[in-house]
Amino acid sequence: MAGKKGKVGKGQAYECGVCGYRVVVDEACGCAEEHVFICCDKPMTKAAAKKPAAKKAAKKTARKR
Repeated sequence: MAGKKGKVGKGQAYECGVCGYRVVVDEACGCAEEHVFICCDKPMTKAAAKKPAAKKAAKKTARKR
């Protein structure tokens, strides 16, 4: 049985070493085979996924009349 090596999982990021294009996986496919993302005719490398910026809480201000 194959291990997790080579599997693409949700949240993993890949970056092109030539142009800098980034891909972030939003849904794991569950395939048993390894996936290779190609950009600029070269395989993309794993990169640290950036977390989305936290939304600031909206301030509710009461209007004084």
